[in-house]
Amino acid sequence: MAISKEQKKEIVAEYQEWLEKSQAVIMTQYVGLSMKDMDALRKKVRDVGGEFHVLKNTLCKIALENAGLELVDEHFEASTAAGFASEDAPGLAKAMTDFAKEVEFLKIKGGYLEAKPMSAAEIQALAEVPPLPVMRAQLLSTIMAPASQLARVLSEPVRQIATVLQAYADQDASEATA
Repeated sequence: MAISKEQKKEIVAEYQEWLEKSQAVIMTQYVGLSMKDMDALRKKVRDVGGEFHVLKNTLCKIALENAGLELVDEHFEASTAAGFASEDAPGLAKAMTDFAKEVEFLKIKGGYLEAKPMSAAEIQALAEVPPLPVMRAQLLSTIMAPASQLARVLSEPVRQIATVLQAYADQDASEATA
């Protein structure tokens, strides 16, 4: 069934909207993927705050050009579907690469991170970055470590004095009972 020019313009506008609100876009090839697997992938992507859509190559190219992104021809070979990360780019990359390991029919072609093209290997590296909450916890512990050490160093002399005083008090109490 042919698509009218008006419908194509609407589709391109929709693609551009997805691109504009996304931190990262991960392009995949999905030939042979069953609907059950497609639904499972969409659920995994939604769980990390993203979206997964099947794209029309020529219309996606137009949307990318309109958005000012560099076209990478390998991203548009065969069928194309893409994950769009509006919140957590590493989380999306991890969800999609993990799914691609489980289901042989999904192949990562590459993508874009903050408008910069990425290869499939770079997407894999992005997937290995810890999730955002873990990174926040690591950063917070790094920031808090010097303060914790300073507090321990400053409290140590007071603790030692308290221990000595307690020892004298215990000694006096034992002499008074004896």
